[in-house]
Amino acid sequence: MSTPGPLYRPYDELVTIKILGKEFQVPAGNMLLRAMQYLAPETVAMGRFCWNEECQYCRVQFKATPDAEPRQALSCKLMVQPGMEIVEAATEIRYCLRDLKLGK
Repeated sequence: MSTPGPLYRPYDELVTIKILGKEFQVPAGNMLLRAMQYLAPETVAMGRFCWNEECQYCRVQFKATPDAEPRQALSCKLMVQPGMEIVEAATEIRYCLRDLKLGK
């Protein structure tokens, strides 16, 4: 049996992002859903995510910069960017991140 690869892509630093009004430090160079798993490893791992764009349970609305217009994306395909802000999140994400005491 082969061993799985590392959970996160290699990273040299943590970057600050905002999720529903609260700031967090997450690994640079990773997809947003992996960054959320970094913050809540147990609950995100048990979420109903497919990790390949089919389920739509990881849909978010985000702003790349504070003054940008919100855009929709799937967090399994969205690369973390320093300063990005998640302004809306699918119910499954909210449930998996419930212990982080997010706003909205």
